[in-house]
This record gives sequence, structure tokens and C-alpha cells, in this order.
Amino acid sequence: MTPVQLSARSAALLLTDWRAGTDAAAYEALSDALRVLAIDGRIPQGVRLPAERGLASALGVSRTTVAGAYARLREDGFLVSVRGSGSVVRLPRDLVGRPDPERLGGVVGGDVLDLRKAALHAAPGIAEAVERAMRHVPAALAGIGYDTVGDPGLRAAIAERYTARGLPTDPSQIVVTIGAQHAIALLARVLVRRGDAVLVESPTYPHAHEAFREVGGRLVGVPVDARTGWDTTALEHTLRRTAPAVAYVMPALHNPTGATMTPDARDLLVSVAAAVGTTVVADETMGELRIDGPAATPLAAASDDVVMIGSADKVFWGGLRIGWVRARPELLQRLLLARPTGDLGTPVLDQLVARELVPRTAAVLEERRAYLAQARDDVVGALRARLPEWDVPSPAGGLTTWVGLGRPVSSALVLAARAEGVVLASGGVFGPDGGFERFLRVPFTMPAADRSRMVDVLERAWARVGGESVGPSGSLAAVV
Repeated sequence: MTPVQLSARSAALLLTDWRAGTDAAAYEALSDALRVLAIDGRIPQGVRLPAERGLASALGVSRTTVAGAYARLREDGFLVSVRGSGSVVRLPRDLVGRPDPERLGGVVGGDVLDLRKAALHAAPGIAEAVERAMRHVPAALAGIGYDTVGDPGLRAAIAERYTARGLPTDPSQIVVTIGAQHAIALLARVLVRRGDAVLVESPTYPHAHEAFREVGGRLVGVPVDARTGWDTTALEHTLRRTAPAVAYVMPALHNPTGATMTPDARDLLVSVAAAVGTTVVADETMGELRIDGPAATPLAAASDDVVMIGSADKVFWGGLRIGWVRARPELLQRLLLARPTGDLGTPVLDQLVARELVPRTAAVLEERRAYLAQARDDVVGALRARLPEWDVPSPAGGLTTWVGLGRPVSSALVLAARAEGVVLASGGVFGPDGGFERFLRVPFTMPAADRSRMVDVLERAWARVGGESVGPSGSLAAVV
């Protein structure tokens, strides 16, 4: 199979700020930047890098610089030369040979603290909910087990939760999915045709923009800031100029910034989207994890044409793979017709457990709120005290803070922390076209001892980086 080609223009977009904050030779800085893109998965394995001459032109450097960078990557095992295919990205054998998150994104063993997934430990009461759910298993066994719509009791519970939050909902407006990511991918397949514009926030949830790109969507970004929120001028201009098929937004406790849309921004989004024929998809995966003040009313309260995505995973437990879509029945029917090509239904046993848990959402959120408030204040306070040059917002909710580093060194900082066993996602992961090297998403979901360890490691990593990319030749390979 011919490797996928990364164009020189696309590579240049991913390599924003690759020279900033470093006094290393140009070829070393370029190889370090490409190495981080491969480790983060922003340049997947098997992708063919641009020809040396083309990338040199796109970056405004000599061909010798690019050739030196490629040679260094080959020496370190991140690049192989394939006859007739040029230079193809590979991960070194020591990464490929062990099933850990650097290759698969799975659970890290040993003493490594993996903080790339912002998630809480299981809420109290999960085991009891499993026991109660078992009472319904005999009735479930009377069916064949292939359920593409969702357990009626679970759909009713989800509808009741929306209604209690100010969005009257009937169970016929709910389809249960295998987590929120499954819902995003299914909506992308149904709503987006190849070449369609798709509005996404910048930064945004990485696997969402991957799903829209996978179906051929052409992404157009709208800035979101942790302190000022959405750039409403850019939002309106982008909607009217591109008339996107879909606008994918996280209007409440946005991931990664933690921002929440103002009422004016919500009204603008809904009204302009309706005028240009755009389907608004509102992802509420984080939306109810409010720490300060009341949770926002679901965006679909402004218009029933808004499609809502929800999940039990962030509130209750990541191992409970239950999500859902709330939409008009006509759209849900299209989703159900498209679904069998990707899966044949949501696991029945998971749904039975979720049916027991969803009615307890308000009580669990209150327990989570107390824990998250203390955890947020601990992490934000410690980072502000020990790294005063950083801009550390205190979000009103969610699971992370979007830290401004002041310098474009996020990837170098992440690699330095990785050397001490703390694994974070660099800021660039959250950019649809890269960038965000001046930011770092820092979770506060872990126990107190792990919070302290993370801050200690970040302080030492920052001292090592010193605001510069990690040093001499070979040093990045050593910290992978």
C-alpha cells in the first residue's frame, strides 16, 4: 500500500514556532519538532513526509537543514526510507515493542502517571448499581442483544435528566451510543460529505476534529480563550463566509479551555447557523461538571434543531462506555440507518448499569463538585505559587486548566516531564492545525499525592527546559 503523503503546506502548519525558544542548530530544532509530532500522533505512523526540497521551501530554510533533520530522525528510529515512497514516519522499536500509551493510548504500567486523559476515578455507588442492574438481566436475555436504539428505561432516564435541566425531552429524541466519541463519529458520517466545511473551535477536543477529517470534512477554526471565551466576531464571520455543514462546539466548560459561552454568544451561534443552514452539534461531555455556580442550560433550549451529545463517562466512570445523541427523530433515523456499517449496537449490560446511575446524576455531581473544587484550588494555587511566570486560569468547572506558558515550549516541556514519569499532552494536540505550543492542558482529577507529584515534576521540567526546546542532539530520544 502506498503511504499517505503529508504535503509540505500541511507540515508547515504543524510546525508553527518550531524555531522559537531554542538556540539549537536549525536541523536539530526541526528534527525535535517532527519527533514530537510523531510521538503525539499528529503525524501518524506510516505517513510519508514531504520531499526535502518542498519542505525547505515551505519553511523558508535550506534543503541541507531538512536533509539533516531527516537524517537525525532516521538515526533515532523515527523515520525510514522506503524505495519509491521517500521518508516514512515510524516509531522506534522500543516504543513499538511495548503496549503502552506512547503507542496505543492505553493504560500505563509501573510508576508512570498518565495524565493525557482528563478523567475521574469511578464515582461511589458503581458497584451497587451493577448489582441492581443484574436484576434486569433475565428480561434482557429474552432479546437478541443487538440494540442500536437504546434501552427504553435508559432513554427515559436521559430524557428526564434533560427535562429537569430546562430542556423538555421525550425518549423518542434519544439514541444511546458507545460513548460520546462514537456519537461524534456517527454524526460526522451522516452530516458531512467530503469537502464540506466543518466549524470547530480552536483549540478543541482532538478526537472530534480527527473524526470530521476522517469523513473528508474541511475544518475551519474559531478561536476560544480560557479567559475571554469565544471570538464572536470570528464566529459570525466564519459561519456566514463558509456556511459549514456542521458547527461542532462545546458551549459549557469547553475542553481544553474551561470556558462557557455567554448567552449572547449562544444566541448568535444558533441564529446565524439557522440562517446559513448549519447543523449545530453541542458536545456536553464536560458540561455538567460545574464547580462554581449553576450548570448551563443545554444549548438545544435555544433551538430544538441543535443536536446534543452527552455521556455517562465523565460523571460516573470512563469504563462505562455509554453516550447518547439528542436530536429530532428524523435525524436519529438517519443515524440508525448508518450505524450498522460501524457497529451493531450498544452493549446491553452497560446500558442496564447506566439506567441505574443516570437518575442519580444530580447527587453524584454534588459529590464531584466538592472533590473537584479542592483539587482545582490545589493545582491552580501550587502552579501560581511555584511557576509565577505562567498564566494559570481557575476554571469554573471541568477537569483541567489551560495554562499559558508564555513561550512556545509546550512539547519540550512535555518531553522533559515524561523523562520523570509524568505523561501529559502537549498544547499542539488540541489545535486542529497544530500550534498552541504556548499552552499546556493540566488536569486536576487525580488524588492529592499525584497532584503534588505532577506539580513537582512540572517545576523541575520547566527549570530544565528554561523556556527553550530540549537541548543537544539525541536528548529528545532519551526522554521518550
